[in-house]
Amino acid sequence: MAPKPYTPGEARGIMEALKQPAVFCNMVSNWPGLQWSVEYLSHILDDKPIKFRIGRRQEDKAPLFETQCSYVEAKLTEFVSWTTGQTASPPTPFSDYPFSEYWAYADYKYIAVLLEDKSSMFEDIRWQDFGFPGRDGRESTLWIGTGGANTPCHLDSYGCNLVLQVQGRKRWYLFPPEDTHSLYPTRIPYEESSVFSKVNVVNPDFTQFPAFASTRMHMVTLLPGQVLFVPRHWWHYVESVDPITVSINSWMELDVDDEVRVSEALTRTIVCALKSAPGPDNTDLWLNPTEAEITSHEENLRYLNLAMQSCLRRPRRPCHEPTATRMGSTVARLGKRDCRGHPPEAQPADRDGDADCPSSLPFGPDLLAVPQIPSGQLPQHELNRVCCGETCCQSTPERQESTTLNNGKHVGSCAGCPTISTNDLLDCLVHPDVIALATKILMEKQSAQ
Repeated sequence: MAPKPYTPGEARGIMEALKQPAVFCNMVSNWPGLQWSVEYLSHILDDKPIKFRIGRRQEDKAPLFETQCSYVEAKLTEFVSWTTGQTASPPTPFSDYPFSEYWAYADYKYIAVLLEDKSSMFEDIRWQDFGFPGRDGRESTLWIGTGGANTPCHLDSYGCNLVLQVQGRKRWYLFPPEDTHSLYPTRIPYEESSVFSKVNVVNPDFTQFPAFASTRMHMVTLLPGQVLFVPRHWWHYVESVDPITVSINSWMELDVDDEVRVSEALTRTIVCALKSAPGPDNTDLWLNPTEAEITSHEENLRYLNLAMQSCLRRPRRPCHEPTATRMGSTVARLGKRDCRGHPPEAQPADRDGDADCPSSLPFGPDLLAVPQIPSGQLPQHELNRVCCGETCCQSTPERQESTTLNNGKHVGSCAGCPTISTNDLLDCLVHPDVIALATKILMEKQSAQ
């Protein structure tokens, strides 16, 4: 077998030096996880039910958030039969959703939970090849979808991301952190660790979101056997291209995540306090399905204090060390709480995987930079999208009204009289820039006591 193009230390050093997304090639050819096709997994998982998110294949100016989707629990064998057009007898959970009209996505599935009775398979995923010793399937998540299945445009508050494409192709649209203002960030629907964009980035409404025209969109179609590196706070919208896709990812911890946990705890406290209050504009589905429940103000304050104490106890680094790009000085399970639904807890890290920082980035056949799309241009397939063989319709007035109500706008305001809703208020109070400033002030106050 041909040697890998980079040693674990070199791969980690490259990631710490990268300022943009990049694709690693020829790094995982010996990973047993490459055989994790949907057919293979359906045999392994047998009758275990998996929750799928269901969305309608349609063209719309508004993003389709997870709160607007349907959900079913089904076996992978039933999923495979549905994608091949087999008539189910007796009916399956997919029977109410014609494959030509809907897509399905089993997203964000913790492998540690999914394969808890087959723990030997954790070793099929070998993130140690990228400089993270001991990291395998336990710290990874699985994504299985059909063509058109997508994740709304968002940024991950914690860490950076490594994504292995196993089956089929996925198209990634990425935007740098500096484009945050032009992506109209929102925390509704609320989900810990995710900041969503109000823009449907593949069919933007420039009338409502004019600043989006100034964004620097990067795009790549990830192929099986390739690994995408997504740097910290890069926005991304992801869509399955082929009839069936399988991906595996892991979020890698960064030193700055300790402070980000304070910001996320502060955000949760504010959002839950305002959205839990009775009012005519708080009837929307504001809590993302990935969140188990609405937490009380007392619990949110306790979590905020714990995050603050943990952050203030950490050793202070010299000012010349870039905290946002140094990986692995603390290890905590990242994401929407941990796989048990609990807040992440910091643990001592294994520092055997120190990085070999390169003097220059070795772009070439083994490391591909994700290219930027020329300003104002979208790929031709996005300009001529079709749905079930017919050009998709634009939003009807009824759909636009429904979206407005779901976004929490105040009902009953007079025409031409703008009304500030709770969601409008939250867009200001928990805007990433505002939360960053509030976190800084809060930490300075706490550290001075």
